[in-house]
Amino acid sequence: MTITDTTVGSAGPGTGASAGTSAASAGTAGPTVRRLIQQQVLPDGSDSDVVSLYVDTEPAAVEVDGDEGGMSRRMRDAVSAAMGSASASAPALHPDQIRSRRSVVVRSGAKLSFGTYFNAFPASYWRRWTVVETVSLAITLRGPGATVVLMKSMANGRSQRVDAASTSGDESETFSWDLTLKPFVDGGWYWYDVVAGDADVLVEDARWTAEVPEERAEHGTVDLAITTMNRPDFCAKLLGQIGDDADLRPYLDEVLVMEQGKDLVTDSPEFPAAQEALGSVLRVIEQGNLGGSGGYARGQLESVRKGTATYLMCMDDDVICEPEGIIRAITFADLARRPTLVGGHMFSLYARSRLHSWGEVVQPWRFWWQSAAGVHSDWDFSARNLRSSRWLHKRVDVDFNGWFMCLIPRVVLEEIGLSLPVFIKWDDSEYGLRAKEAGYPTVSFPGAAVWHIPWTDKNDALDWQSYFHQRNRFVAALLHSPYPGGGRMVQESLNHQVKHLVSMQYSTVEIRHQALLDLLEGPEFLHRTLATRLPEIRAMAKKHTDARLVTDRDDLPTVKRKKPPRKGRDDVGHLGPRQITMRALKSPIRQFSKPRELSRRHAEAEIMAMDAQWFRLTRYDSAVVSMPDGTSAAFYQRDPAIFRDLFTKTVEIHLRLRREWPRLATEYRAALTEITSPEAWERTFEPWTDPQPATSQPDASQDGASRDGADD
Repeated sequence: MTITDTTVGSAGPGTGASAGTSAASAGTAGPTVRRLIQQQVLPDGSDSDVVSLYVDTEPAAVEVDGDEGGMSRRMRDAVSAAMGSASASAPALHPDQIRSRRSVVVRSGAKLSFGTYFNAFPASYWRRWTVVETVSLAITLRGPGATVVLMKSMANGRSQRVDAASTSGDESETFSWDLTLKPFVDGGWYWYDVVAGDADVLVEDARWTAEVPEERAEHGTVDLAITTMNRPDFCAKLLGQIGDDADLRPYLDEVLVMEQGKDLVTDSPEFPAAQEALGSVLRVIEQGNLGGSGGYARGQLESVRKGTATYLMCMDDDVICEPEGIIRAITFADLARRPTLVGGHMFSLYARSRLHSWGEVVQPWRFWWQSAAGVHSDWDFSARNLRSSRWLHKRVDVDFNGWFMCLIPRVVLEEIGLSLPVFIKWDDSEYGLRAKEAGYPTVSFPGAAVWHIPWTDKNDALDWQSYFHQRNRFVAALLHSPYPGGGRMVQESLNHQVKHLVSMQYSTVEIRHQALLDLLEGPEFLHRTLATRLPEIRAMAKKHTDARLVTDRDDLPTVKRKKPPRKGRDDVGHLGPRQITMRALKSPIRQFSKPRELSRRHAEAEIMAMDAQWFRLTRYDSAVVSMPDGTSAAFYQRDPAIFRDLFTKTVEIHLRLRREWPRLATEYRAALTEITSPEAWERTFEPWTDPQPATSQPDASQDGASRDGADD
């Protein structure tokens, strides 16, 4: 350790970066320069909900590891809930202690840990993916008798004290350490804790720097692509947040807003301030509703054609971002061994200390996205801090990152193409798989994040979005599945269709049928129908009562049954595997029987969204079922004739899909380069780029936001 009385300098902002440097140039042989790679950051003092993500007053109590390999999903969820439910016991940080975005006061006799999401240093990620081999930490304190304790962790979450130092007077003192990254192959972090003595201490600043190859001294720049539709105020506030951050400004080449709605961001009262803050960096592009993939593809196309930014970052319009995270993502990508996609994590917009998405993979046999092994969902950092959470210390490798926040090197866009033309769903995950096959990894990087509406609050498994889930999942599998016939996909799709049928969700079944029929038409169908398919699918779904959502419960039938439940029992308790199996055997047979007459005029039950599993719904001839977002409900009615028709089509379509899989896989893989090329996308964008007015433009009023990275 070296102790100095002056702050450590850092490389100043530059104009470009060598993000395309090959793996062969990794390491620090040859001339090097010192570069700032992470800086201490604090939240707005009034934002108490997120303080635990920046600084931590709680003690570290490492939980006991369980052998998750032998646990059922229900058991894992219970363990996750228990581990994330510790109650706060230490005094909370008072807002007045946060003096700026870089400095914070530790009260006399108190301890403050920076072993947090935004201030710990994710050593294992730097060790695995970048040319950095050694980092230096310099931390500046002002106040007598204060101690800074340097800590590190191992992949199993065990913490170790590295060193400590204390202040000797009232003046600012800077303590610095040179730290190797060698022990962090599988996981681990560095961080520091500050303990105040008899007087308050001001933590003025802390900087992590590294010696990097001279050609990587200057940072890259980014084109920030935001797709928006009918969220003018939300989008304008995000633009203002980005524009107001002076540290971020040198990294911005252009901020591109792809406006696809009728309620324009430019009409928001928040927009003038954002426009003034961003100035010439901001460009709003109006086009028809082409979904998230069409919006992001437009941003990607503009970035590639302009050719001045090192990176393109996809970001949702309905998020709150941490601007420091954008800087960190760029810095990490600048120093990556090879061009790397760098994604951010997702926290809940409604409970802002809760982590919703940490790292995702595509399970190859089922070809479905899921959390990476060992990852817990909905983790509350205010209840269980980083230092106490073992699973957060193991490095998590991913297949893709949601485009709610994802940085893509321009050289990758130029080589492997732009987004698939799929409107929404699977565009981001397919792109991650495509990049991986081309040798470009994706890293979901700690310290880069946004706050977003959790996917669990959406209804996209049942409504019009299920069309895109179904079709696009199969498109991605045809392109990337390593198994003949897509592994379990066809069988699983058939199973899901039967579940929807016995649940009286006929609209979902029909539009999922159409998704597969469209898939069978071949890849040229994707661009041709990108701007028109949504209204057609919505109209198809509305033929069935289960798709007619009603916000006023009094507008739906009342609950009435001629025969009461057996022994007065309801159907919301726990069902064991044997009970579920028996219902699975009986349910399809029951669907051919005549419905009870009273169920045509009244609902037999009112079922909350959380209880609306197929094995409950199949017991009724009608039911009022609420939606997961809590805003509406629908009237489900069993119809044997519709069941017979849709069941027959289900079997026929899936048999055909299984039979034609080899042909389709060949066609889609052969067409991938063409359908994702800038030239193909330019043709699709012509109605909104041609100086002559188009004779007919698709309706931009339909709701088609992007997927946000996973199950929207």
